[in-house]
Amino acid sequence: MPSNAPWWRSAVIYQVYIRSFADANGDGVGDIAGIRSRLPYLKSLGIDAIWINPWYKSPMADHGYDVADYRTIDPLFGTVAEAERLIEEAHRHGIRVIPDIVPNHTSDQHAWFRAALAAGPGSPERARYVFRPGRGPDGSEPPNDWVSCFGGPAWTRLPDGEWYLHLFAPQQPDLNWEHPDVRAEFESILRFWFSRGVDGFRIDVAHGLVKHPELPDLPPRTEPAVLGPLASREPADPAPRQHVDHPHWDRDEVHDIYRAWRKVADEFPGDRSFVAEAWADTPERLAAYVRRDGLHTAFNFDFLMSSWSAKDLRAVIDDSLAMLGAVGAPATWVLSNHDVMRHPSRYGRRTVTRWTANEPYRPEGPADLALGTRRARAAALLMLALPGGAYIYQGEELGLPEVEDLPEHVLQDPVWERSGHTDRGRDGCRVPIPWGGRSAPYGFSPEDASAAPWLPQPAAWAELSVEAQTGDATSMLELYRGALRLRREHPALGDGTLTWLDAPEGVLAFARDPGFTCVVNLSPEPWPLPDHTAVLVSSTPVENGRLAPDQAAWLAV
Repeated sequence: MPSNAPWWRSAVIYQVYIRSFADANGDGVGDIAGIRSRLPYLKSLGIDAIWINPWYKSPMADHGYDVADYRTIDPLFGTVAEAERLIEEAHRHGIRVIPDIVPNHTSDQHAWFRAALAAGPGSPERARYVFRPGRGPDGSEPPNDWVSCFGGPAWTRLPDGEWYLHLFAPQQPDLNWEHPDVRAEFESILRFWFSRGVDGFRIDVAHGLVKHPELPDLPPRTEPAVLGPLASREPADPAPRQHVDHPHWDRDEVHDIYRAWRKVADEFPGDRSFVAEAWADTPERLAAYVRRDGLHTAFNFDFLMSSWSAKDLRAVIDDSLAMLGAVGAPATWVLSNHDVMRHPSRYGRRTVTRWTANEPYRPEGPADLALGTRRARAAALLMLALPGGAYIYQGEELGLPEVEDLPEHVLQDPVWERSGHTDRGRDGCRVPIPWGGRSAPYGFSPEDASAAPWLPQPAAWAELSVEAQTGDATSMLELYRGALRLRREHPALGDGTLTWLDAPEGVLAFARDPGFTCVVNLSPEPWPLPDHTAVLVSSTPVENGRLAPDQAAWLAV
C-alpha cells in the first residue's frame, strides 16, 4: 500500500466492548480507566485502532445503545475528561480511537423524547420522532405490521392514544431523519467528538434511519427464511440474491445523510473516517454506502455469515472485492462481534450453517471446540491476509468460545425478555474477558473488587487468559501477535489486490505481490504446499510439507 494512503484502508481495528474489557474501579463493569490500563497490551498486540461500543449517558436498557445524552459519558464508564485522556494516551501509543454513534434511535430518557411525551399529539416536539395514530375504529391497532428486531411489535401506544416507532426495544424510540433538527443535531455531535480527537465513528444501524414516508406494511418475503443448514464440505448454492425495496431498511435516501457526514469529517485533519454497520441484501447495495463522497468503509457481514466452505468463502471474497473496488473503497473482514456467537463456537459445529440478516445464526448440535478452535486459527490467517482492513473482537485473539450455558437468571440482553424467553440473546459473546490468574475475575476487576463481573466467567477461562497464553508459541494469542507483526512488516499485505492460484476443490490459495501466498485447506484431505521459499506462519505446525484439513499457512515465494 502506498505510504501516503489513508490509514483506514488497511487498518486492523480492535473492538472494545467496554462493559467487558477491563474494570478499573471494581464495580464489575468495564470502564474507560480499564481501557487506559490495557493500552500497552493493545500496542503489543499490533492493532491500529480501537472501536469502543457506546460510552454515552444511558439508562442501559440495551447496554448503551439507548443514548440519553450523546455529549456526556455515562458515570458507569467515566467522564468526558477521562475519555479525552484515553484518546490522548492511545494516540501516544500509535492507536486511533473510534467510538460508536447511535443515530437511528435515542433512549426514551433523552431530553427530546421526554419533551415529546409532555407536549402531546401533533406537537413540534413529537415531529422529531415517528409518532402516528393507530389503525382500527378506536386506534387500538399499531399503525403497521412492522416488528422489533428484539421481538414483538415495533410500536408502543401511549396513554394519549398515539403510537411511537421503535425498531428495537420500546426504550429506544426511532428518530425522524426527515426533520432538520435531527440532521443538524447529529452533525453537531460529530463535531463535538471530532474536536476532542476521535479518529472516526462506527455507525450503528447505518442502513436504518430513513423510513418510507407512508409507513407501509412489510413486503411479502421473497427469499427463503434461512439459506439452509449446509454441510461444511459441500454447501448447496444459495438462492440468487436480489434487492427488495424495504420500508425501513437500506433506503436510497439514507446516503444523503452520509454525504453530509463525510463533509463534516473532512473539516478535520488526520483522515477522520466512518465505518458503517450496514446490512444490505446484495454487495452492490453495500457498495453504495462507501462511494467516494459517502462513508469510508463498511462491515463485511457476508464474510462473517459465510459457512466454513472454500466455495462459499471464495464467492464472498470475489463479490466483496469487485463491488467495493468498483467504487474505490477497501474491503473489511470480520469474524465475530458483540452481536453474534463467537466464531470458534460457530465453526465447532460439524454442520456449518450459512445464515442471513433475516434469520440470525442458530447453532445445530453441541460444539466441538477443538475443531472450532482449529478452524478459527485458520480463519484468522485467511482474514488477515486478504486485501483491505480487518476487525478483531476482544477476546478473539484469545480463542474465547461462546459461553452457551449462562444461567437464565443472569441473562441481561433485552432479546431474552422480548422473545418471551425463547432467544437467549447476545450475552454469551459479551462475557468479561480474562487477563490472568487462576479464578474469576481473572484480572478483569481488581483483586479487592466490590462486585463480581456483570456476567459470570467460566472456570475453563483460566487457561485462555492473556497471562496464560503470553509466551506460549502454540497459543492463539501468539498466533495473532505473530500474524499482525508480519502483516505490518510484509509489503504485500494490507490494502491492494490478490490473484487466485490453481488449487483443488476445498482449498483456497492466492498470491499477493510481492512474494506472498496464503493457502487454506477446507477440504477433508491433506494437500501439498505449493512452491515456496519459507513458511512465514501457519495456523498449526505443517508436517511433511502438507497442509492438513482446517489448516492455513502464509508462504514466502
